[in-house]
Amino acid sequence: MAVVGFDLGFQSCYIAVARAGGIETVANEFSDRCTPSVVSFGSKNRAIGVSAKNQQITHAHNTVSNFKRFHGRAFNDPFVQKEKEKLSYDLVPMKNGGVGVKVMYMDEEHIFSVEQISAMLLTKLKETAESNLKKPVTDCVISVPSFFTDAERRSVLDAAQIVGLNCLRLMNDMTAVALNYGIYKQDLPAPEEKPRIVVFVDMGHSAFQVSACAFNKSKLKVLGTAFDPFLGGRNFDAKLVDYFCAEIKTKYKLDPKSKVRALLRLYQECEKLKKLMSSNSTDIPLNIECFMNDTDVSGKMNRSQFEELCADLLQRIELPLLSLMEQTQLKVEDVTAVEIVGGATRIPAVKERIAKFFGKDVSTTLNADEAIARGCALQCAILSPAFKVREFSVTDATPFPISLLWNTEAEDTEGVHEVFSRNHAAPFSKVLTFYRKGPFELEAFYSDPIGVPYPETKIGRYVIQNVAAQKDGEKSKVKVKVRVNTHGIFSVSTASMVEPVKSEDSEDVGVETEVETQDQRPAENSNDKNIQQENSEAGTQSQVQTDGQQTSQSPPSSEPPSEENKTPDVKKTNEKKGDQPPEAKKPKIKVKNVELPIEANLVWQLGKDLLNMYIETEGKMIMQDKLEKERNDAKNAVEEYVYEFRDKLSGPYEKFVCEKDLQSFSALLTETEGWLYEEGEDEAKQVYVDKLEDLKKLGTPIEMRYQEAEERPKVLEELGHRLQYYATIAGEFRNKDEKYIHIDEMEMMKVEKCVSEVVEWMNNAVSAQAKKSLDQDPAVRSSEIKAKLQELNNVCEPIVTQPKPKVDSPKEENPLNERSDYKTEDMGEDDKNSEMPQQNGECHPSDQSTVNMDLD
Repeated sequence: MAVVGFDLGFQSCYIAVARAGGIETVANEFSDRCTPSVVSFGSKNRAIGVSAKNQQITHAHNTVSNFKRFHGRAFNDPFVQKEKEKLSYDLVPMKNGGVGVKVMYMDEEHIFSVEQISAMLLTKLKETAESNLKKPVTDCVISVPSFFTDAERRSVLDAAQIVGLNCLRLMNDMTAVALNYGIYKQDLPAPEEKPRIVVFVDMGHSAFQVSACAFNKSKLKVLGTAFDPFLGGRNFDAKLVDYFCAEIKTKYKLDPKSKVRALLRLYQECEKLKKLMSSNSTDIPLNIECFMNDTDVSGKMNRSQFEELCADLLQRIELPLLSLMEQTQLKVEDVTAVEIVGGATRIPAVKERIAKFFGKDVSTTLNADEAIARGCALQCAILSPAFKVREFSVTDATPFPISLLWNTEAEDTEGVHEVFSRNHAAPFSKVLTFYRKGPFELEAFYSDPIGVPYPETKIGRYVIQNVAAQKDGEKSKVKVKVRVNTHGIFSVSTASMVEPVKSEDSEDVGVETEVETQDQRPAENSNDKNIQQENSEAGTQSQVQTDGQQTSQSPPSSEPPSEENKTPDVKKTNEKKGDQPPEAKKPKIKVKNVELPIEANLVWQLGKDLLNMYIETEGKMIMQDKLEKERNDAKNAVEEYVYEFRDKLSGPYEKFVCEKDLQSFSALLTETEGWLYEEGEDEAKQVYVDKLEDLKKLGTPIEMRYQEAEERPKVLEELGHRLQYYATIAGEFRNKDEKYIHIDEMEMMKVEKCVSEVVEWMNNAVSAQAKKSLDQDPAVRSSEIKAKLQELNNVCEPIVTQPKPKVDSPKEENPLNERSDYKTEDMGEDDKNSEMPQQNGECHPSDQSTVNMDLD
């Protein structure tokens, strides 16, 4: 099972995988660990990543970038309309009101949703991960900015689903960084000790995020987050572009903003200039050749000028930091360390502002670009059963407060309650109790619209269906479970109606025992009867249960807790028994929970039909890309064959082709080359395959003759050595050599016969080959010689290597503990020579006369 983390950045993406006991950031086909977030459309296929960015200037209108922030937004969103002016491609509204991208693809006009564009990018990242891991990738963890709302998060999940990725978790950028930081720390305080507070600061290409985290051993808790979603590296780039646009207009009378290509080139050069100024304080030149109207432009900038230019941007850095400290009620001295990540934090002025605010040097122990992807891969490894990871719990925070709104049964009144406050722990579930006689609606929304960087405060509307009054006409008790899940998305997950059960039905499955108070209208609340009655009818919840525990929270605004709505469960009742004086016994009522269907109408959610259509469309485009790649590979194979063979015909292959064939084959190669660049420029894959086959009909025999001439002498020499070796052994057997006296004579006759036959075959083959010229097909091929060698070894080797029968001899004590089975004999010169073939598998030169053969 593959474990992968994807950092989907605004400008570029990173892929991290768990492998060989660690986390590794993998490289793409260009050996680059950074994959640009760019998709380019052509007449035959798509280009994604590095190849797409290379086309950004030449195919500006069909190359899509900077689309991450359009997730979950409507086309008429003010942010989208503002961004639209800066883009080189066209944005159009979709049928569902979302953002669509209009491009020319396959020579036709197409409109793709933002989810589809992100899915295309994920397709590329998935392929890169699979090529590195050599296995399919399905499970993954994907990063999102901590300020993404539910609508934006659902949109990213839809993009992953289009590609067939199972996103185990949408992880906040800063939480991923914190996990990457904390899981390797061995010196964290014990769980019962005061936690270590670390602030993480991330300024990427498009946004500025900060987070305060508390670390204990094997534990991470996000205390709070703050952000400026519209402050990033691209804002600094824009300042430089505006400056040089004004300078070029004055100096060269050219307007770069009037031409898309010129403006894109200027953006690229200004980004390089910004990076150079981060490491150099001297003047840095900017030179662009043939910028506009064949005019070269130049300029210069130094760091101090740059900081003056960006003074207003630098001032915005402190606001999120102040907001974070206020939310978490931390003091600067409580912060142990400040870790910075993100490309824009390399700007010296940004570092200085952060360090000045906290009164301490910033730390750069994490990889500024890859920290998020590595944290996502770690989270994926923790969630995956395939990897054993050190225990480390991660508690995230809810970035925005979430409230519920419902209609009451009284006229002109509504109930409101904040179910999740800002920075509430996540994932988290709560159970709300309502009293109703019929179906009712709940509306979830963000309580603080000013703090949410999204124009729509509503999250969704949920209808609790099939609610009915009890048999006695009283209101039914309905338990509604609300949850912020592991993706940071709010949902009304389940609803159940509590029904009393008669005694004869008490053995039914799913029956619970609850303690009910007979008289639930205490006199002490009579001072505000109107509010109590409203609370009762509205079902205002004063009991909130968590997954593992029960906590009490007060109702909204000035409404006091209404005891008549409290229904303690068995667990809580048992806990209180020891703390309270004995009371009169209350009758036990057996109840069962009936699951209720919930109809959810979310602010942003792709319909199943539309999602399935996107999945099918992406599959077709992937297949088209694959077919186009195969077509190009087939075309390149023909081109490569033409150039390679032409060079070899005037080199090593020249001797192996006759003059007539050489001229005709050279003419065919020249003709094929001309065809490739004219009418054969854009043909089907099979046409190129057939063309290559035609070339190989003439080229393969020449190539074969060359290879045979290279290999045949080596194989013949090896066969000759083996023949000499077996002939020598046969001669020693005839001379009664004691090394071979144990071999049966009939067996040795087989060896002699086989050697004689192979020698005859070899002499005939060598003689026949000597009559052939180099430009003719060989009389004998090296494969035939190898087969003959194998046949010789199969017959002779088992016979000549028969072991001698063992002879028992008395064992003598060996005081030196040496090997007693090893014996060294003093051999005469003749004996030594006869021993060599047995040891080396070769015949000594003095014995070559025993075999008569021609080795030419």
